[in-house]
Amino acid sequence: MSVVCGVDEAGRGPLAGAVFAAAVILDPARPISGLADSKVLSEARRDALALEIRERALGWCIASASVEEIDTLNILQATMLAMSRAVEGLSVRPDEVLIDGNRVPKQIALPARAIVKGDATVAEISAASILAKTARDAELVALDAQHPGYGFARHKGYPTAEHLAAIERLGVLPEHRKTFGPVKRFIAQSQGELF
Repeated sequence: MSVVCGVDEAGRGPLAGAVFAAAVILDPARPISGLADSKVLSEARRDALALEIRERALGWCIASASVEEIDTLNILQATMLAMSRAVEGLSVRPDEVLIDGNRVPKQIALPARAIVKGDATVAEISAASILAKTARDAELVALDAQHPGYGFARHKGYPTAEHLAAIERLGVLPEHRKTFGPVKRFIAQSQGELF
């Protein structure tokens, strides 16, 4: 029987925090019901499924690429890096890697293919999507505790009106992605005010 690994990411669009990826090999003998794209699940359901995935999967790994890597490489390349790190970190070597989206990270040295909307159609990718999302959300909740006033626990770093207003009011943090348009504009504006 061939061992299939699903890979997905979370956090490409936000203005703050790392981008996360997860790789999951499900155990056919221990099925998990209710797997779906993490975006369509409630937070409580995602959290419950994440626990089940960690307990029942044959192998799983969560990895990330830092804000510095995102700003140095660009978000696409940083995402590919996080995905390849997740696959490399698996304790079980898969025969095939199925990746959500339309690109395969060139760093993955195993048979791999991209599946558009795979997070909604392939159980392994759905599971990876849930682990990546819950891990990233946990990081943003921790960031919220470190930097109260930005609302990270609510908007998870996405460019909401609340988040943009907080940056305007409180400034750019080291955890903000400096190459992302709104953050870049705030930095340029604040530097302009100094002269």
